[in-house]
Amino acid sequence: MYQIDRIIDMLFNIYFYMIVIYVLMSWLPNLRENFIGELLTKLVEPYLSVFRRFIPPIMGMLDISPIIALFVLQFVQSGLKFVIHSIFF
Repeated sequence: MYQIDRIIDMLFNIYFYMIVIYVLMSWLPNLRENFIGELLTKLVEPYLSVFRRFIPPIMGMLDISPIIALFVLQFVQSGLKFVIHSIFF
C-alpha cells in the first residue's frame, strides 16, 4: 500500500509543479513559445480552463484560478488516497 501512496504523491506532485511552472512562465510570455511551453500548455490549460470559467480575474488582471486549482488538486490527491485506503483496508 505504501508504494501506491508514493506513486499517487509523485504523480500529483509532478502535475502540481507543472502548473506552478506554467504560471511562472506566464510572466515571461516568450517562454511559452518553445517546446516545453507548448507541452505545458497542452497538459495544464485544460485543467485550468475549468476554473477560469467560474473565477473571473480580479480587477481585470490578477488571475487567482491557478491558486484555487492547486488547492483542488491537493484535495483530489487526499480524496483519492482515502478511497484507495478504504477499498483495500
